[in-house]
Amino acid sequence: MKKIGFDSQKYIALQSARIRERIAQFGGKLYLEFGGKLFDDYHASRVLPGFAPDNKIKMLLALKDQAEIVIAINAGDIEKNKRRGDLGITYESDVVRLIDIFRGFGLYVGSVALTQYADQPSAEAFENRMKKLGIKVYRLYRIPNYPADLNLVVSDEGYGRSDYIETTRSLVVVTAPGPGSGKMSTCLSQLYHEHKRGVKAGYAKFETFPIWNLPLKHPVNLAYEAATADLNDVNMIDPFHLDAYGETTVNYNRDIEIFPVLRTIFERIYGECIYKSPTDMGVNMAGYSIIDDEACREASKQEIIRRYFKTACQLRRGRATESELGKIELLMRTVNVEPEMRAVVPAAMAVAERTGAPAAAIELPDGRVVTGKTTDLFGASSAALLNAVKALAGIPDEIKLISPEVIANIQTLKTGYMKSQNPRLHTDEMLIALSISAATDANAEKAMEQLAALEGCDVHTTVILSSVDEGVFGRLNMQLTCEPAYEKNTLYHK
Repeated sequence: MKKIGFDSQKYIALQSARIRERIAQFGGKLYLEFGGKLFDDYHASRVLPGFAPDNKIKMLLALKDQAEIVIAINAGDIEKNKRRGDLGITYESDVVRLIDIFRGFGLYVGSVALTQYADQPSAEAFENRMKKLGIKVYRLYRIPNYPADLNLVVSDEGYGRSDYIETTRSLVVVTAPGPGSGKMSTCLSQLYHEHKRGVKAGYAKFETFPIWNLPLKHPVNLAYEAATADLNDVNMIDPFHLDAYGETTVNYNRDIEIFPVLRTIFERIYGECIYKSPTDMGVNMAGYSIIDDEACREASKQEIIRRYFKTACQLRRGRATESELGKIELLMRTVNVEPEMRAVVPAAMAVAERTGAPAAAIELPDGRVVTGKTTDLFGASSAALLNAVKALAGIPDEIKLISPEVIANIQTLKTGYMKSQNPRLHTDEMLIALSISAATDANAEKAMEQLAALEGCDVHTTVILSSVDEGVFGRLNMQLTCEPAYEKNTLYHK
């Protein structure tokens, strides 16, 4: 069993209390820029074992009566049809998805902020679509030479030209479908408008990573660098905080680089800046909720290895750069780990070497590692998944869970009617066949009941998987890595 290193209940209590303090500090209204994922934060749950993926939502629910959500989306991203890398959907579609999810939790979504607006036709179409759905949309216009031209930025022709977003709650959470969506500019524009109206309001930033009160080279913080290798984020000692308080804290380069500009903006709006450093702006209490530092260190080292394999596969697909992979390799050397230190890697590679065909390995919650090889009936991933649920159910290996007739019928359907060149059952096809068998076979039913126990388990395959198999492991919330190689030496891969 993996050790728990993080106390979620303590985190929710500390975080909600900290935000309430910051609201009170600013006289009753706070614009909170919310970085990262508000829900399904699986990166945090991997590097901080014990962190629940929905912790942030639970924290907001503790502030439910005070909070409203504004979703920011960059009009330029709509024009470019920008997509989320993890979900494959456009930012435009993700805004609608986020609204549904937040409402499903009982949170109030007040409006959508259309940032960097410059009369883009697709952005206007998006605005009309939102209005037809009953969603308020506000335009925040592009400011030339932003943020360098501070005289223009903090003026009626800069922030003042943008729409004033009407809000009704004391805590306004500004979130977005992805980076570069204009969350900070939305908050600062609102501060300008509130000040012009005589309303006292403040700004704070909620980023889980890097964790400001952990050491710069702590594996948890280095895992964040690995996760953002494509953005080229770099963790740094906050020099402003060190100068102001003599205290060493960690932030990341973009916040440190922009702080002098932010400080000047605050001074021009309010006449002073109460923040002396980027760290001051944050409200992150995650570091105080770590209860087993060693467990979090080990989990983070494993996450860096996972990021290495993911980036290597993306490079093989032409979706990453050599520099991104090189950065993660450097991080691996920093924490002194190798790819083979992921237990499923040598296990899968050994089977592939022995059989001369693709193989897979799964580490079970109790530490056992089961493998799967390529056969005439199953692909390696299907075989490993089937072997895993059999092992968890205590079913002897020699017992067959799926009727040969069922497998034969599926193969006939695939090759005879659907013209597939591969008769082997993919993971989704194997699970359907297993569920059919479970209707009449007690062992198959017992094996099916073990699928939930696979959540969080590590998987490694010796080839890049099809989108189907990759998707099945994702829906089971298993931690998949692959060797950066294709099964077939062809130019086109599905």
